[in-house]
Amino acid sequence: MLIPHPRRLLVLVLLVLLAGCATQRPSDADRYALYAAHAGAETDHFRYFGRINGWTPLGDSALAVWTRPGEAWLLDLAGPCHDLQSTPAIGLTSTMSRVSARFDRVLVRSRGTIEMPCHIRTIRPLDTRAIRDAERRNPDDTTPVDRPSGASPAQPSGSGT
Repeated sequence: MLIPHPRRLLVLVLLVLLAGCATQRPSDADRYALYAAHAGAETDHFRYFGRINGWTPLGDSALAVWTRPGEAWLLDLAGPCHDLQSTPAIGLTSTMSRVSARFDRVLVRSRGTIEMPCHIRTIRPLDTRAIRDAERRNPDDTTPVDRPSGASPAQPSGSGT
């Protein structure tokens, strides 16, 4: 009987455990589907007073933006938004305290790069309570992975500027 070397066995066990963890991570499409399922009808704009309470990227062409603890918006962008999933901060353009679909942009603020504007195609209000309830019912399939530890479900993962 062939007995593997202890280090090889340890490496093999760690690889199996890491592979198991990776399969539980929801895909961007699954995360977007959860938020889209709890989004209302399209609206032309939302009120914005210069501060984002938080945000969650949902792939490279959509994100959820919290303007208050219980108020969030699903923003679908006109195309891929570079560095959206890895940026430490975002901003929003607005006119007269309103962010408008088709006119305003998400500003991706990445370190060492130019601030890239990503045009907002559509805006839909999110039912944050329904999202939180769905995440609690099925946390392995729907919990956003980039939320900071200690944050409750359906809460923002980043902070805006």
